[in-house]
Amino acid sequence: MLSGTERKNIKAGSRVKVVQKQHQGTGQLTEGVVKDLLTNSAIHHRGIKVRLENGTVGRVQEVIQ
Repeated sequence: MLSGTERKNIKAGSRVKVVQKQHQGTGQLTEGVVKDLLTNSAIHHRGIKVRLENGTVGRVQEVIQ
């Protein structure tokens, strides 16, 4: 399983699990396919922020291979 904290592991079309802002307290994950990467830095300790194809925005917790 690839880490969601490194930008190099995530590309448009990647299947990922993200945590949305309102679910950070519960840790509830949403699965989807990456449309856009919203974090510009190479590494982010809480996860790279992405927009999924369904419009959901969240931080990547896992990259599904």
